[in-house]
Amino acid sequence: MAKRKLNRRQTWRVQKIQEERAARAAKKDAAIDVQLEGSELGPEQHGLIISHFGRQVDVEISDGEREGEIIRCHMRTNLGQLVTGDRVIWRAGADAGVVVATLPRKSELIRPNPHGDLKPVAANIDYIVVTVAVEPTPYANLIDRYLVAAELSEIEPVILLNKTDLLNDANRQPIEEMMQRYQDIGYRVLHASNASQEGLVELKQALDNRISVFVGQSGVGKSSLINSLLPGIDLRVGELSEQTRKGRHTTTTARLFHFPDGGDLIDSPGIREFGLWHIDPDRLIDGFKEFDGVKGYCRFRDCNHEKEPGCAFKEALESGQISTERWYSYRHILTSLKEQ
Repeated sequence: MAKRKLNRRQTWRVQKIQEERAARAAKKDAAIDVQLEGSELGPEQHGLIISHFGRQVDVEISDGEREGEIIRCHMRTNLGQLVTGDRVIWRAGADAGVVVATLPRKSELIRPNPHGDLKPVAANIDYIVVTVAVEPTPYANLIDRYLVAAELSEIEPVILLNKTDLLNDANRQPIEEMMQRYQDIGYRVLHASNASQEGLVELKQALDNRISVFVGQSGVGKSSLINSLLPGIDLRVGELSEQTRKGRHTTTTARLFHFPDGGDLIDSPGIREFGLWHIDPDRLIDGFKEFDGVKGYCRFRDCNHEKEPGCAFKEALESGQISTERWYSYRHILTSLKEQ
């Protein structure tokens, strides 16, 4: 869809709003600088961002007598985009804290926003739990987009099929075949049901002593699972639309929760399509890990993997080394990247 062209007055208004926002941010930073220069802030302390609210974040104190306490903090604009999971240095002020520095990330999950700008979703993650459900209907192409993002971010993905109590004679075969296809590739696939309690113990064990982020469409039951895994959290749970059988958003900002026995879990807002517009089309093939043993073996270096003679991917498809479904998914995503 083409972008709507703004008239002169609309362009002026957008620019004016942006200038006002920049001025407010500069004024707030100037006030923080005054506090810093006047030693009005406390000593530097380590903290962990557990939630994000616009230009403020909730920081959990990581050391000292107040360890585990949560304090609302302002952020300095020169720190870049901070997200849930970031480890930071903060200082206490009269009314709130101030994040003054960030520590290096060991990993980050990034996705483009609707305007095409890259936006980090969460940081310092060990597992991306790609959550799908029997309802709303799971689609392999959406799963593959998450897997590509995980592979290129070098974060281990885990696929979780939720609401298994809804499996029946009409939907069981295609869903189980889809999950088996990912297992054959080498991905870890877990099953769970909040209604029947199936698989919750195994899921908890898999997440022990790891920092995990739940991603997936709205309505797949992420919040319900977190309520079961962490009693007392009581996240708001949405129901599927009766007409579309798609979920309604209940999570509006990513938030980090601690498991009592070790490990953290990040709940992220549900998204119906995981954009990969920021990925170079030439790198996409690296996001399909079963292609590793095939790429580089075509007769021609500039092979497009279509009708060229000696194409290693054509041979791999014919021999069953790679699945037709995953190949079509790769081609579909590649086409969308080239169109972008």
